[in-house]
Amino acid sequence: MNDPVVILAARRTAIGSFQGQFQGVSAPALGAAAIRDAVLQAGVHASEVDEVHMGCCLMAGIGQAPARQALIAAGLPDSVPATTLTKMCGSGMKTVMLAHDQLLAGSASLLVAGGMESMTQSPYLLPAARSGQRLGHGQMIDHMFFDGLQDAYDGQLMGVHAEAIAKEMGFTRAEQDAYALASVQRAQAAVASGAFVREIAPVTLKVKGVERTVNVDETPGQCKPDKIPTLKPAFGADGSVTAASSASISDGAAALVLTRDSTARSRDWRPDPALNPRQARLARRP
Repeated sequence: MNDPVVILAARRTAIGSFQGQFQGVSAPALGAAAIRDAVLQAGVHASEVDEVHMGCCLMAGIGQAPARQALIAAGLPDSVPATTLTKMCGSGMKTVMLAHDQLLAGSASLLVAGGMESMTQSPYLLPAARSGQRLGHGQMIDHMFFDGLQDAYDGQLMGVHAEAIAKEMGFTRAEQDAYALASVQRAQAAVASGAFVREIAPVTLKVKGVERTVNVDETPGQCKPDKIPTLKPAFGADGSVTAASSASISDGAAALVLTRDSTARSRDWRPDPALNPRQARLARRP
């Protein structure tokens, strides 16, 4: 490809743990922080963005058109169109794929793509309330479980299926613990060294009238590596998958600014170059 799609900027919020530092921040607000910083880092004007695509799975209760909420809160003009996309586990990645294809097709010159989620703020649902709960005990449904973590076909949590796959593939508890331990240690080392600072968009919170800025991932600091081997199986008494080897329930957002290489050159926009890993320190700083 002589004119590839390039990434002008990539920003994300810190990752908040379930009911943690972002418990009072909606998914669109998290998305706005990522979009705002990504556009700023890219050095483009907000009015030059042709469209915004944002992924979001748990949309109940966060208001109409979440991606539009995010772009408006990020300071982009009302004239910029927005699309919210939902795809289990891959909403944000799919928006980048769609933006890539849209740029190749020539239907846009500058796009923002990303994802946002607040698992903490996902509500409980009362399915019988609209038609009237006439008699007996009412049912309350967890939106996060029902629309996010639970298989729509057999009602099982996705972790139950992960457990079945682990058994089928012969992944032992020791192997999973070792993988989880390495992941936690790498995350903690990265946070401690400041390796993530460049990519994190700060989010300002107001707690009891006092403002504070959140720019550090919350979950790595809560993990206790020495506890990993002692955790109980999460999806069956005789299982091997634990909370440490499972995906965390968390809150956060990320956004990319994408364009074609020829467009970037003609507008003097500078994408981060593709470098050999040994040259990573040469990448452009925002």
